[in-house]
Amino acid sequence: MVLLTIGALLLGLVYGLAGLDLPVVTFLTGHTDAVLYLLMFSVGISVGMYRGLAAKIREYHLRIFLIPAGVMFGSVAGGVLCAALLHMPWNYGAAIAGGMGWYSLAGATIGRLVGAEMGSVAFLSNLMREIFSYLIIPCIALKLNYYTSIAPAGATSEDTTLPMMLKYTNEETVVLSVLNGMICSLFVPVIISICL
Repeated sequence: MVLLTIGALLLGLVYGLAGLDLPVVTFLTGHTDAVLYLLMFSVGISVGMYRGLAAKIREYHLRIFLIPAGVMFGSVAGGVLCAALLHMPWNYGAAIAGGMGWYSLAGATIGRLVGAEMGSVAFLSNLMREIFSYLIIPCIALKLNYYTSIAPAGATSEDTTLPMMLKYTNEETVVLSVLNGMICSLFVPVIISICL
């Protein structure tokens, strides 16, 4: 999955630098809103297909919000701190970090709201968060605890980084990871909109 993502990014860079004009690519870039809505729809389908979700929500009750709240707060606070260190507007840093690893949505949304440069920064920043999550989840699970290993994944803890959770943690942590990813994914567009 990581190799496919990096390959797609490199292919896009080559396409952009070559100055090609394929009709299908022009159509997709001209309809980014529709592509984002389709992406949100597919995330909704994946959440709806998770069996036993209602039972787990009832079992954990309000405790299911503790991890996502910490992930969201930590992400936004880290973005504000990085923005201060890089001498950029705090809300740009908060919005970029508020993508919580969902690079496709964060990059396109921030690019549309602020400009291509910040959209590219958001895309790469959130892509790197996902890639680094693959590397540090095993270390965190082994050296700290299973629950802490959910945090680096952010919004991706329900999908792309879930195999790492399955491999290095237990069943309860995997369920909490899915719930965290669902809640964080729901709040990514909200956080970006509030910040920008």
